[in-house]
Amino acid sequence: MTTGLEIALPSEEETVRLAELVAPLLGSGDLLVLTGDLGAGKTFFAGALCHALGVDEDEAITSPTFSLVSEYEGKLSILHADLYRLRSEADVFELGLLERRTEGALLLVEWGLAFASELGGDAIEIDFGLEPRRARFPEHGPRSLRFLAELQARRQAERAG
Repeated sequence: MTTGLEIALPSEEETVRLAELVAPLLGSGDLLVLTGDLGAGKTFFAGALCHALGVDEDEAITSPTFSLVSEYEGKLSILHADLYRLRSEADVFELGLLERRTEGALLLVEWGLAFASELGGDAIEIDFGLEPRRARFPEHGPRSLRFLAELQARRQAERAG
């Protein structure tokens, strides 16, 4: 695994902008895994991403730490999961996330990298850091490589004007 791209996130506004940049690149059946330290901005980004994907701005997006999974409807079905408290593959399978992904839902998963295989693999990962505040995009497989190329192209197009 190598780091394909790193983006500074010095403010909440920059995090929202990143979500707006990422949203059009995601589609049905994608697995987006958010990793990083506690307090690094995973849930804030998840909320910004859900809103960028068409979830009503008035709908609060909170961490599903205790409910484990929240579902939202926007331009596509979004399942926002937090797997921090799960310890086994069986626990992940019981949530039915893989089935929903195969049906076309976008899986937006905090703390899910350890269970990427159980979620169908080929994950796109965003690793959030605290000092400095940033987002890294490690390369994992074919989907993450395509996503990274699309993200870099969008960033270059924006800069070009």
